[in-house]
Amino acid sequence: MSESIKIALVDDEVLFRKGIAFLLQREDNIEILFEASNGIELISQLDENEVKPDIIVMDLKMPVLNGVEATKIIRKSFPDIKIIALTSYDSKSFIANMINVGAVAYLIKNTTPKDLIITINEVSKKGFYYNENVLKTIQETIISSKNTRGVLETSFLSPREIEILQLICQQKTTSEIAEHLFLSPRTVEGHRNNLLLKTESRNIAGLVVYAIQNEIATLNI
Repeated sequence: MSESIKIALVDDEVLFRKGIAFLLQREDNIEILFEASNGIELISQLDENEVKPDIIVMDLKMPVLNGVEATKIIRKSFPDIKIIALTSYDSKSFIANMINVGAVAYLIKNTTPKDLIITINEVSKKGFYYNENVLKTIQETIISSKNTRGVLETSFLSPREIEILQLICQQKTTSEIAEHLFLSPRTVEGHRNNLLLKTESRNIAGLVVYAIQNEIATLNI
């Protein structure tokens, strides 16, 4: 049996948090490591626990230390942990800001339980997951900022890297990309790491934004 996905839940609304915990505990492949009610609690739990979560499902509006600031700290101290932002805000600027600080998925609180579970599984498998609404927002935000930001230089990317970046934008997994291009998964990982370094992206989500910004890929929405 494959390893379970380890989750930390962070939300100051206890009833809401317990509801999500109850929902996720029914999934065979998901294990809840711990819960926290704000960013400070979360960071101290991460420091204390030897076993780290794979994914943090994090509310953004919390007392003491909010989810946006907590995400910035975690991206620096625990870069391997993926953060799914969970919020009641769905404004374009809010979504764009969360992607910039390093969230790999963005869910609105009135989402369905099914969407939450799909998002967790997709993030575990691919490293990021954006639903249709978020993809639309990314595209609109980038288009509206095109006037102030010229298209960046992309000639330093090799044809193979561009090909892999386009497949990443189609939300394909490393093994799917490897199969498609007749490469080993390890080679694909190498190209992906080079892309992160060359584009100075924090994560796969950043690569997608970079690709759209530079017209390397368009999103089929």
